[in-house]
Amino acid sequence: MAADSAEQFCVAEERSGHCAVVDGNFLYVWGGYVSIEENEVYLPNDELWIYEIDSGLWTMHLMEGELPTSMSGSCGASINGKLYIFGGFDDKGYSNRLYYVNLRTKNGTYRWKKITNFKGQPPTPRDKLSCWVYKDRLIYFGGYGCRKHNELSDCFDVHDAFWEGQIFWGWHNDVHVFDTTTQTWSQPAIRGGDPPQPRAAHTCAVLGNKGYIFGGRVLQTRMNDLHCLNLDTWTWSGRINSSGEKPKDRSWHTLTPIGDDRLFLFGGLSSDNVPLSDGWIHSVATNGWKQLTHLPKSRPRLWHTACLGKEGEVMVFGGSKDDLHFMDTGHCSDLLIFQTQPYSLLRLSLDCIGKNATLLKNQIPCLPSKLLQQVLKKITFWAAANHRQEKKAETERQSQLNTT
Repeated sequence: MAADSAEQFCVAEERSGHCAVVDGNFLYVWGGYVSIEENEVYLPNDELWIYEIDSGLWTMHLMEGELPTSMSGSCGASINGKLYIFGGFDDKGYSNRLYYVNLRTKNGTYRWKKITNFKGQPPTPRDKLSCWVYKDRLIYFGGYGCRKHNELSDCFDVHDAFWEGQIFWGWHNDVHVFDTTTQTWSQPAIRGGDPPQPRAAHTCAVLGNKGYIFGGRVLQTRMNDLHCLNLDTWTWSGRINSSGEKPKDRSWHTLTPIGDDRLFLFGGLSSDNVPLSDGWIHSVATNGWKQLTHLPKSRPRLWHTACLGKEGEVMVFGGSKDDLHFMDTGHCSDLLIFQTQPYSLLRLSLDCIGKNATLLKNQIPCLPSKLLQQVLKKITFWAAANHRQEKKAETERQSQLNTT
């Protein structure tokens, strides 16, 4: 039974710089990298990890088709049940390829498709970019990458150059749109406002028709500026000067829309290279930030992913608890769940039954069949959570014994 439980309650492998999206009742995770004996090792490109939100169980599915190369720093987003992957960095350098996979497969087969029959011009190769999803379009901003001499422009801040080949590396602040219905790349004409300065390892989120950007890095500077782009009129807000206290400078953080007018900011790496564990909520209505005071300080994350669940919870997966520039060993595989609004009465009742399944074992079989199915998933969820907690505690005990 113990071996079966261990297999049933497995989790996706630890990683940073990966992609994750939620579609329906599932969280999907692809790509990224880990560190093995001081070497960066990319996760297999044919593995898709799926987390069922109700039962709390992970499963791994092998993928087929035109596989992307194993990469980190790609930008992942979902539209109408399809996961799109753009850009990233692999052993050969930066990518500007675009792939998609249908997550709502009828036969359980996940098949990658490389988009090659597109119209228009894609962005130059880059990683650590972000995107907004709006009206069936992927709208990409920024990132770090390379350009040829004849591709240099005002939207590119040069970091380094390889003169012999006339190749330049640096940060971007350009906007590119991929229309998934017409398979067309385009660059919108920005009609007003001051754009954010070039950056990478920033974060993007959509509220209504506004695309928000927070923070990121250029050269040795990390930022804490907030901007938004009107995705209908293509006008920039300029820097949004919020009232009161606000988050410190950072990169490799996440920004997640919660509700109609709020954004949830979590983690990242500070200007003084400290991994962050703070959480903030920005209200568009009040134009102010509020720091969450109840978050654990012992679980910092950077270069993680954050996805909104079906009941307003933010699910943070993976990332590192170390400064990746100096100590690249702290990649994580645990899933942090932040409840940003009260759960429904049904959810609270299911959780209560799931936690107390042993006490209620005689009453549970009497439930109506539809409700019983939900209860059984919650029982599995809490059994998995307890198993993983016990396993983590045992690992920590063994670690302490080994050090003493």
